[in-house]
Amino acid sequence: MLELNLPPEIKPANPLDWRELGDITAEAFSDDPVNRWVFGNEEAIRSTFRLLARDVYLRHGLCHLVGNEAASMWCMHDASRETGPLGTLKLAWTLLTKGSKGALGRAMKAGSVMDQHHPKEPHLYLFTIGTRKAARGKGYGKMLMRAMLEGADRDGLPCYLENSNPDNTGFYQSHGFERMRLFEVGEGSPPLEAMWRDARPSQ
Repeated sequence: MLELNLPPEIKPANPLDWRELGDITAEAFSDDPVNRWVFGNEEAIRSTFRLLARDVYLRHGLCHLVGNEAASMWCMHDASRETGPLGTLKLAWTLLTKGSKGALGRAMKAGSVMDQHHPKEPHLYLFTIGTRKAARGKGYGKMLMRAMLEGADRDGLPCYLENSNPDNTGFYQSHGFERMRLFEVGEGSPPLEAMWRDARPSQ
């Protein structure tokens, strides 16, 4: 497991934090072009991130919180990102009942396309990082990012993410991520920007 030196403001999330993780992330991604295209509305986005926090990233990944204002979800490249049979049923029901028309099909297609583009070599995968709207500009995202990148660098691990909002490209580039490619997750979808960061030797 990655060795991290977390500042006191950052708390490792525990299994009871799944709603908080999901809700912070959903608020951060509420205006996100790709998530809006896939799910159609904020309720479906929130329910989906809650399920993925509970059934995937809190079980198999590394999740962190800054109070109730910022959150991130990461995992190692070889960790399971599957929700399991029951989780898949719950996710499907959520999308059918809360998403816009066709949300389930778009979500399944998006997941498949993302898996096809996911790098095979060892890396640390950033699934989500975000802050509540009222907490933007306070440096919480930088704090969360820096703690994980320092740990990845100590272990010699590169990092990978899919940027779903062009407004965030500069933030990721400022932390050393570079564009690998742009790709669509479905016909007519806004593009996802696959980004990669090589590990940096410690000074």
